[in-house]
Amino acid sequence: MKLRSLRKGALLVTCSALLIAAVTLLGILAFLYSNSSGGREWGVSLEQLSDALTWDGTAYTFSGEDLLEPDRWMMLLNEEGRAMWSFHKPDDVPEQYTVSDVASFTRWYLNDYPVQCWVREDGLLVVGSPKGSVWKHDMAMDTHTLLQTPIWFAGGFLLTLGSVLVLAWLVLRRWFRQEQRVRDAARSNWINGVSHDIRTPLSVVMGYAAQLEDAADLPPVHRRQAAAIRAQSQVIRDLVNDLNLTMRLDYDMQTLRKETLQPAAFLRQTAADFLNGGMAEGFGLEMDLPETPLPEIAADPFLLRRAVNNLLTNCVRHNDPGCPICLGARAEGKELVFWVEGGAMAGTMQPDTARPLEPDGGAAHGTGLRLVAQIAAAHGGKAEFYSGTPYRCELRLPVKG
Repeated sequence: MKLRSLRKGALLVTCSALLIAAVTLLGILAFLYSNSSGGREWGVSLEQLSDALTWDGTAYTFSGEDLLEPDRWMMLLNEEGRAMWSFHKPDDVPEQYTVSDVASFTRWYLNDYPVQCWVREDGLLVVGSPKGSVWKHDMAMDTHTLLQTPIWFAGGFLLTLGSVLVLAWLVLRRWFRQEQRVRDAARSNWINGVSHDIRTPLSVVMGYAAQLEDAADLPPVHRRQAAAIRAQSQVIRDLVNDLNLTMRLDYDMQTLRKETLQPAAFLRQTAADFLNGGMAEGFGLEMDLPETPLPEIAADPFLLRRAVNNLLTNCVRHNDPGCPICLGARAEGKELVFWVEGGAMAGTMQPDTARPLEPDGGAAHGTGLRLVAQIAAAHGGKAEFYSGTPYRCELRLPVKG
């Protein structure tokens, strides 16, 4: 539910960013369009004002007083630069102008008055506005730069959009990590609590089952039943331990205490401990080691022994008594390969003829094989599982140095 809420939040932020960017772009375009006259039209058009000024043969008549905004004025200059008609012209505006004067005020200001000009057949119409009412600035731009303007606007738009999206992604990532840490802590606490609650009653069950198994006054069938209870209780205990270790490896809570290991000696000791633990009763355990010394590895002996024990236990659980189990090692380049085979014809399978299992190990294999893969990955290696007859697993670990 929380993950779904985060996704909805991410979609909302993304849509908001797109909307902000779109509104910004439309605002810029609207501003440019509304001001595209370049200062030629401030209010009513000059053409309308010019049409409202007519010559009746003796004098000029202006009928556009309603069109002209308050505080604006007009004058008409002839070809000699003299004002031959004016309307509300300020007193500080001259009556006579030179060519350089006309060139200057058409581009800038006329005595600090912002003006507009319209060319007529009978002269130059000048329309002025109050001082300080309009800002004028001359701008020149070469064609190459003008053609690049859309690219710059598009780049700015994309940069703004990208910045908003990156910021939203960082915020959502932080939220997601916080939610993930809360979920991980809850899962860890739940597993630890269940494991702690199981251990005490499980120890009682195993203790009483062991006593009943060794009781001479019980019938053999009852002692076998007690032995089965003890064995299955031990399976539950191992499962709980696997759950705890899997959780610690998932969240990098398990510290690796690496030591230099001799592969052959390590495997012999692991096999001896497994046989002495009583788990392989009725099964034959064979060792397959090369005559040449194997390269050393740097590994956590506890975790690596746990991985090999899980593979051996898996062979015992999924095969009938009497089936052989083979444990071996070999060197391949810069890797050391530990392998375990169980079932008929154990020790005869070639790795290249095996069929890999599903990526998750298959639901029927439980957490044991997943823990094996995690331990191999924690050591910088990998675990390869093969199905068929016999079953096989290989642990590929980097050699030391």
